Amino acid sequence: MDVPRNGKVVRDRLRQAALELFIEHGFDQTTAERIAARAGVTERTYFRHFADKREVLFGAEAELRDELTRALAAVPAHLEPLPALRAAFHEVVPLVERNRPVTELGARVIAATPALQERQLAKWAALVALLTDALTARGVDAYAAQLCAQVGVNVCAIAIKRWMDDPSAGLDAELERAFHELYEASTALKVPG
Repeated sequence: MDVPRNGKVVRDRLRQAALELFIEHGFDQTTAERIAARAGVTERTYFRHFADKREVLFGAEAELRDELTRALAAVPAHLEPLPALRAAFHEVVPLVERNRPVTELGARVIAATPALQERQLAKWAALVALLTDALTARGVDAYAAQLCAQVGVNVCAIAIKRWMDDPSAGLDAELERAFHELYEASTALKVPG
């Protein structure tokens, strides 16, 4: 086997092979052995890069969490929670855009596999918890931080979904559109009393 020395190249090759096999045969029917064979590496090499098959789909989440945490920490302290989150989400757009091919195929696999849908929900919940903690560290009340983190993540998810369905406007524009719609919807609320 001609195995590249560059770990990123091997990892990318394994991810691509796995996604192709997941689409062709289904997630549950695809083995690590088949993925390794398709990628032209050994099964042992596969497990050096991915702990299990799910990590092929969700392994990039750690990079997103790290980038988002750094981006939120860099936002000026005077910004309110939702504008701060909006600014942080815009900072991670290049990362999300780079991962579009994997995300697109991965979304198809996740949609067809209930256990993966559950894992995706858990990952989103972990992201909300992370952002809640980051907002709390900025001095936001714990309940307000949780509300803003949940709303912010949902707005971001809607923007990403729209962008995946039609990339013509760009992810930055879809983020702005979704936050504008949130603003419009929230200004329609009447505060009692």
